[in-house]
Amino acid sequence: MSIRKQFDLELQALKNELVKMAESSRSQLEHAVKSLYERDVELAEQVMKEDEKIDELDLAINEAAILLIAKQQPVATDLRKLIVAIRISTDIERMADNAKNIARSTIHLGEDHQLEIDSSLKDMCDVAYEMVDLAIKSYRDEDYKLAKKLSELDDSIDRIFGQVLARQLTMSATNPQKIQLIMQVAYVARYIERFGDHLTNIAESILYLVKGENRDLNE
Repeated sequence: MSIRKQFDLELQALKNELVKMAESSRSQLEHAVKSLYERDVELAEQVMKEDEKIDELDLAINEAAILLIAKQQPVATDLRKLIVAIRISTDIERMADNAKNIARSTIHLGEDHQLEIDSSLKDMCDVAYEMVDLAIKSYRDEDYKLAKKLSELDDSIDRIFGQVLARQLTMSATNPQKIQLIMQVAYVARYIERFGDHLTNIAESILYLVKGENRDLNE
């Protein structure tokens, strides 16, 4: 097998692992939010445990990319692919961290709280799930036009986040005895908003991969 063929195979394997990692992060968010609405502390604890696997995958991807850089000494486009793999892996790991934080909020709230969880958190998540699916497709196809749509979707998450936060602040003012619980819901909204921000970072990495441009899509 030629050196080029071997490099392409290893690069594809790296790409496949990144997709797997992104899918796992999506699943983590789904389970974390489910645990919140269903007051399922056991599921929340499972989310926190699963986060360790994503951390390990992030480390493995980084090590594999660095090894390929050292071994193959790639230039130009090939080097960008490896740099982007490391960047995307870092963002996905942080997305999973935000899901873990939501699970931690579920545990903090416990099973017996009487707090009504804002239904708009699910709306934020629906957009986040769409963003993950879009990010995976745009990365696989190296489609920067598709990736740019992620920032537009992130604007939707930001808008809903603002609405949720305003409602939680109002609730905390009228229910001071529940302020600690109410703030947990505000934190969850913030974690979902950050989840979307990292997906926008991934869009920027895809743009760099395809066009060689570093651009802030949050501007």
